[in-house]
Amino acid sequence: MDRLAFEHHLTSPQGLRRFPANGDTVTAEGGACCDTLRFGVTIDGEHVTGAGFEAQGCGAATAAGSAAVALSRGRPLLEAARIGPAQIAAELGGLSPGKLHAAELAADALARALGAAAAREGRLSQPANGPRTLVAMSGGVDSAVAALLCAEHDQAPPIAVTLELFSDHENDAERSCCSASAVSQARALAHSLGLPHFTLDLRDAFGAGVVQPFIDGYAQGETPNPCIGCNGHVRLDAMLTLADRLGCDTLATGHYARVAEDDDPRGPLLRAAADPAKDQTYMLAALSPHSLRRMRFPLGQVSKVQVRERAAQAGLPVAAKPESQDLCFLAGTSRARFLARHGNIAERPGAIVDRNGSQLGRHRGQHLYTVGQRRGLRIPSQAPLYVLDKDAATNQLTVGPRSALRTSTVAIRDVTLRRDSGRVNRVKLRYRSKPLAVRVSDNLAPGHHRQLILELGEPADGAAPGQLACLLDGELVVGWGTITRPR
Repeated sequence: MDRLAFEHHLTSPQGLRRFPANGDTVTAEGGACCDTLRFGVTIDGEHVTGAGFEAQGCGAATAAGSAAVALSRGRPLLEAARIGPAQIAAELGGLSPGKLHAAELAADALARALGAAAAREGRLSQPANGPRTLVAMSGGVDSAVAALLCAEHDQAPPIAVTLELFSDHENDAERSCCSASAVSQARALAHSLGLPHFTLDLRDAFGAGVVQPFIDGYAQGETPNPCIGCNGHVRLDAMLTLADRLGCDTLATGHYARVAEDDDPRGPLLRAAADPAKDQTYMLAALSPHSLRRMRFPLGQVSKVQVRERAAQAGLPVAAKPESQDLCFLAGTSRARFLARHGNIAERPGAIVDRNGSQLGRHRGQHLYTVGQRRGLRIPSQAPLYVLDKDAATNQLTVGPRSALRTSTVAIRDVTLRRDSGRVNRVKLRYRSKPLAVRVSDNLAPGHHRQLILELGEPADGAAPGQLACLLDGELVVGWGTITRPR
């Protein structure tokens, strides 16, 4: 460790409390000493024109903030976006293990500030050697391999971006794809591939556009699917805007899906992935044709096994990383606790009745159950009982045999059709369910419609209100709507 370099930044810190006027200032927290670092930058579109910081905590945080200012100020924007903990530690003459947290904190603050500034003021021109791609990286193996494939095959090096969507001290940061920890892991992966990396803090937009509708849905007696709105609006809209700012023609993600190109003036359609076991078009159904025109799905033609093999061949540390099984903002906590803490929806005991209205037992609150659920009812019965319906107004659950769940018609509301309703011949009613044959009796033109009735080719068990119905023409997504109770 070069103590002179460290002492220089500690005793004569560059940019200390000198935040550039009209700049973008962010705050990063964490580290062994519970440090806080405020960091601000200004850019002129192509270069970082100013940088300043303020640190609270140990002296190493002050030195690291100064180093981040020295390294980024006056640099081309994409070069500044390649600065990570290693570069900051090197600027300080090397850091002992006990002080490395300060370099990580400063790198995080710099990346957030650059992301905020680029989203607002970026004006990068498109490279002369070919179109540039913005790659969404979450810290997992799928997005890492998507970035790797873009880096290998594109003439112009891609740019990486990671979104911070939610933070909660009760969450398991290692299992969440949107936590500060996941952002740091994604940045390290991007830098290991030689890619510039930006962080976008979308916590406010995510809370309003995804978390609050999730809470409202359960309060109203439905089982919402927050990933649909997140992918269809909050996440991808923000990244496509950043792509424009950074001179990127396309946005690539690690989703398993494909885009079906055709000459229809209404735009391209989403197509199922080659690996049906990993197909994620259900979660992407709300993407508009305008967005799809600019989307790339590098994993659409490959299997998960091939993705892990490719990651291992490239020596990526996430090659064997397990997949997240939870909603990103529920990682490490339960739905019940989350709704109680963030939605003030506490346990509210109510009646469990059969189809004749006779009370069979009591439950802990309708928001803790979903249509089709069997476990957790705790009612003695010779045959298994399932939730057939739930009423938020009366806080009552109706239960019955599995046969009573079966329905041959499904009503959906807030319908969006990308093509004529006559093309709808299959529907997916859950993410992991198989597509069912379907017929639509109403002849509707493309556009938005209040409600649609689906006539299923075979009965389905428990179409849960609040879930998405993905409307298909073979492998193509031609529309979607939200399952609702028939009127």
